[in-house]
Amino acid sequence: MPRSQGTVPRHARNKKILKASKGSRGGRRRLLRTAKENVLRSLAFAYRDRRNRKRSMRRLWIQRINAAARMHGLSYNQFISGLKKSEITIDRKQLSELAIQDAAAFGKLIEEAKAHLDAPASGATRDSS
Repeated sequence: MPRSQGTVPRHARNKKILKASKGSRGGRRRLLRTAKENVLRSLAFAYRDRRNRKRSMRRLWIQRINAAARMHGLSYNQFISGLKKSEITIDRKQLSELAIQDAAAFGKLIEEAKAHLDAPASGATRDSS
């Protein structure tokens, strides 16, 4: 019985790795073993950085909201607290876009947050002692 070599699947795997290492320089693109290391490393970085991008975008949105809120005399945490008390649920990405694109609408949200910051929470009583 003839010996099976599996050359077609092996060549396909090798071609896939070499295609994925396109854009690299020198042996990282041409040599299979080095290209494989390069591709595995780049896939690991891609996986990690897809998560890091979410973190950094949220940080950017918060900075933008904070800057816009401070222009209206509120800090970021006061603004978010006022929005929660007024039961307005808008995510930070949309708040950031509003702050940039539609300052008037953002100003209305600020006023709503300020109004609910000053009012005491419903059902809460204060002791004078």
